[in-house]
Amino acid sequence: MSEALEQALAEALAGLVVAVDTCADDVLDPDTAVKWLEGSAYVLDRLAPADRRRLAALFRAAALREPPGPWRDDLLKVGDGFGLDEDQHELYCDAIEAHVRRFVETVRDADPATEVPTCPGWTLADLTRHHGTTHHWTAHLVRHRVSERVWARDVPLELPDEEKDCPEWLAAAAEESLRALRSADPETPMWSPGADQHVRFFARHLLFEAVVHLADAELALGRTPRIEACTAADGIEEFLENRPFFGRPAESVAAPARDGASLRLHATDTGAAWTVVLGGGSGDGNGFRWENAARGAGGSAAPEGDATVTVEGAVGDLLLLVYGRRAPGDEEFAVTGEREVLEAWLAATAL
Repeated sequence: MSEALEQALAEALAGLVVAVDTCADDVLDPDTAVKWLEGSAYVLDRLAPADRRRLAALFRAAALREPPGPWRDDLLKVGDGFGLDEDQHELYCDAIEAHVRRFVETVRDADPATEVPTCPGWTLADLTRHHGTTHHWTAHLVRHRVSERVWARDVPLELPDEEKDCPEWLAAAAEESLRALRSADPETPMWSPGADQHVRFFARHLLFEAVVHLADAELALGRTPRIEACTAADGIEEFLENRPFFGRPAESVAAPARDGASLRLHATDTGAAWTVVLGGGSGDGNGFRWENAARGAGGSAAPEGDATVTVEGAVGDLLLLVYGRRAPGDEEFAVTGEREVLEAWLAATAL
């Protein structure tokens, strides 16, 4: 793409965004405006960090070509409005650090033998060892920019002799993985177990390992997990994007699901929604395909029509549902339609 075309497209997009954002309610329905802007944000959020920074610079250049005044001022806000100047890789690393710190604080003074109901057969010590192992494994993979799978069992772990020392061991392991991630270019190609074969995969994936395992520890200790809505929504999409790559997860889904049965996850607190179409209809053998029900796959409009089954709840609880930490029958959810389709998919995609 030529520089002139880049500039023209950025200028057109920035102008359209400002026009939609500042349009009077009697000219453009506010709900429609929000839907358009959220759709654009969804697409731009999927850009690589380097492309996001480039687009932010193009937006600023387009604004500065305008004479001083309200229009120029509004154009200058477009990049910030979409968070284009933010380093997403670093934001994920910061979030991992915060969640691991909370995990360590949660388990440090707890009995290591406490059972973890959401991980049957595990204690808090087991959960902490697993969490730390994932960090050691990630550090090894990223540091060596591996081109093929390396199993966690083949990575030096330096496990502590005493279970009571596991929280501090985890903290040190997280420091190691974050050091490796922060010193790496997120755009560097490398092997990963998921869809994205770049360093950046690991920061995003490791965050949701931390989010879910913190919830495991909190539930084990009788506490209610509190997950930020934006983090939970990203976690649901990260799960849906990558779960098909962890084997062939939906091969055991009941036969009716293979005929295109669908389920919808609807977040009652934010309005976000995702539609999952089950069975082999995806054509790639992965057992299901999905789209953001508000914007469709890749930001396009989603198809109309009722899902076979719909589950409604707060977005944080929906994240715990897809990860198997909550069940459809829990009081946090309202389920309508064919519950067995939802239960079959959850069983087939269990980690």
